[in-house]
Amino acid sequence: MIVPFARDYAAGHIIEMHRHDDDQLVYASQGVMTVQTGMGTWVIPTHRAVWIPAGIDHRITMAGKVAMRTLYFPPGLVRRLPQTCCVVNVPPLLRELILYACTCSAMDRRETGHVHLQNIVIDRLEAIQALPLQLPTPVDPRARRVAERLGADVDATPGDEASIEEACRVAGASRRTIERLFLDETGMTLGKWRHQLRLMAAMRMLGAGAKIAPTAFEAGYSTPSAFIAAFRKAFGTTPAKYFKADSGGTDN
Repeated sequence: MIVPFARDYAAGHIIEMHRHDDDQLVYASQGVMTVQTGMGTWVIPTHRAVWIPAGIDHRITMAGKVAMRTLYFPPGLVRRLPQTCCVVNVPPLLRELILYACTCSAMDRRETGHVHLQNIVIDRLEAIQALPLQLPTPVDPRARRVAERLGADVDATPGDEASIEEACRVAGASRRTIERLFLDETGMTLGKWRHQLRLMAAMRMLGAGAKIAPTAFEAGYSTPSAFIAAFRKAFGTTPAKYFKADSGGTDN
């Protein structure tokens, strides 16, 4: 049966690297969480969730106050979600199901209502879509050093080639080599990876309550309108609409 877990965390709280024997759906009913594994980073804003398969070491950082609502599933119970981490949309019906499940101190297979609830949750989970909120981590040490340096310099001027060249130089590889490694190991060009880095940094800031204009500049965009355009292209809507309290999407 599903095992529910509910806890609220203060801004900046970190759940250090750990793993579970069960598959895990981690949902943010308030605030933004960042999940990190050896394979990448995932940003989970309000009304979204991250799917973490059993056995994956992960670390969770809170941006702003976070109301975490988690469901644990025996491995293989949810068959259509991948065996890798992914962020998923949480439509209103699934949101209410998660919140209701988390009011149950324990799920009992002898309780008909609990069995029905579990079946509906699984059905809704298998109908939802993954979202582009992942930043893959390259494996090669040189590419990883570049990724770490760009991550620490996320507020550099957009298109600032000097910072990229410097990162490659410090990593001990040519720009051409780093470009090839990023494409091979993350499926993204270096430019696309950096663009995703900026969007995810902005997502964390907005989730912590920051305004759009200062977020745009701090995340490295030249103007707020440039940031809004990039956000709309990636997520199909504006930042303001995305972070509305009722923006959990529509049911499938």
